[in-house]
Amino acid sequence: MHGTARYDTDEAIVTDGTRRDEALWLGIVLSFLAALPALLAWAPQMTDYPSHLAGYQIMVDHGRDPFLTRYFEFKWHWTGNLGVELLMVPMAPLFGVERAGRIIVALIPFLTGLSIISVAWTLRKRVAVGAILAFAMIWSPSLLMGFLNFSLSIALALFAFALWVRFDERPWTRRLLFIPIGFVVWLCHVSGWGVLGVLVFGYEWSKRRSWLDWRPFLKPWPLTFPLVPMLLGMGANSKVSYGHGVLEYKWSILYRAMRSYDYLLDVTSVSVVALVLFAALVTKRIDGRLGWAALILLFLTLAVPRQIFGGDYADYRLSTTALLVACLAINWPAPRWGLALAGLLFTVRLSITGTVWYQDAQTARHMMGALDYIPQGAKVATAVAIPRRQWFFGPFEHFGSYAVVRRSAMENSNFALPDVHMLSMREKAYRFADPTQRILYSANQRVDLRKFRPAFHAEYLWFIGTTRPVALPDGARILYTTPNSFLARLASPPDLANPVGGS
Repeated sequence: MHGTARYDTDEAIVTDGTRRDEALWLGIVLSFLAALPALLAWAPQMTDYPSHLAGYQIMVDHGRDPFLTRYFEFKWHWTGNLGVELLMVPMAPLFGVERAGRIIVALIPFLTGLSIISVAWTLRKRVAVGAILAFAMIWSPSLLMGFLNFSLSIALALFAFALWVRFDERPWTRRLLFIPIGFVVWLCHVSGWGVLGVLVFGYEWSKRRSWLDWRPFLKPWPLTFPLVPMLLGMGANSKVSYGHGVLEYKWSILYRAMRSYDYLLDVTSVSVVALVLFAALVTKRIDGRLGWAALILLFLTLAVPRQIFGGDYADYRLSTTALLVACLAINWPAPRWGLALAGLLFTVRLSITGTVWYQDAQTARHMMGALDYIPQGAKVATAVAIPRRQWFFGPFEHFGSYAVVRRSAMENSNFALPDVHMLSMREKAYRFADPTQRILYSANQRVDLRKFRPAFHAEYLWFIGTTRPVALPDGARILYTTPNSFLARLASPPDLANPVGGS
């Protein structure tokens, strides 16, 4: 893998006539535009976001709220999954949890865009078509699902890699710098730290003198120190699983690498990017300094388990990252129209994401009216009806967690599993956390809530879904309704006679 694009370092013009400052400014403008969905919606419309928000609310409360203290406990673990949690510590007191969360969500795609530009500029002193094409991977399935720590860690990993390249001629300074930098990226998310290691190894491997040269394997050693707390098991869950139907699933995460809200557009986007990459490979316009890393990330996408350290989609997260790095590896100067076409793919996808987020946020605002009927500290069972097969990411699968954020409620869609999350339920007699809120249904299947188990331990039932249930728990009385949700008051179950924390 070698780049063959020509560039005159004495002039500010690439061989195709495009000024390098034009492409640089295009990348900066696109970086700002990347934050647009978070600015259009009053709250981020990510699948997991409300439950993360509830976790942050409990984390920064420090036991002041008697209801949150009664229902939940939060135990800090120094582990490789703390990016946004650490940012929330100073930001939540300044802005409040909800506003701080929105600011962070807006910053992540903006920083990712700047990190793409920083890598391209550091390697080649210009921004070409590959870097602009890589912008289409910013709003990845991982970001749309709400994997905030992972998405932030990818931006940090790209910035760190650019710094590694910049200090190429100062190896000892680089070694001293990257011992703490490796820890910072690892603390943000362990997968981002792994991606950084792959980027560094791929870069050093591209400089090898022969296939038997062992030095590239030793060059990333300043990044290895987070292995110490990992081997000591600091906050790490050891569960590893490939799941069922491995071959079919692995194929699906490849063609869903750009999955968002429109099947035809998403599959077409992957196909277009794949064709550009193939053309770049055939014409020898792949820069090996990033090309080897992209190849390794693709291999890891196929090789690593789906679940690692208690987290899901460990491999799916890497599929889009591999595509992003592969695009960055394209060393292909392009005329203005080529840059415009590459940017068009990103802006079209961004426009759809922004439109969907705005519309979903309006729907969410109506659904939030149910909270007016929920008293402070109530027990809420959320039931979310989810089609077994849908392409787009549903933004309301964890929406019930807003009852925790705004009503200090005990609610069942939170990430609160012992030995997996830092947040857990104090009451362990029954399971009352994610994924108990999910009701998966097929096309002709009816939703019946009479045996919905979380409702046995709650005062209110908050149903969310476009398919109305055919039956409710006995004694349920609907208090508030919208076209795709309702809130019902439940008959008091026996266990509420002696509330959690009572004598």
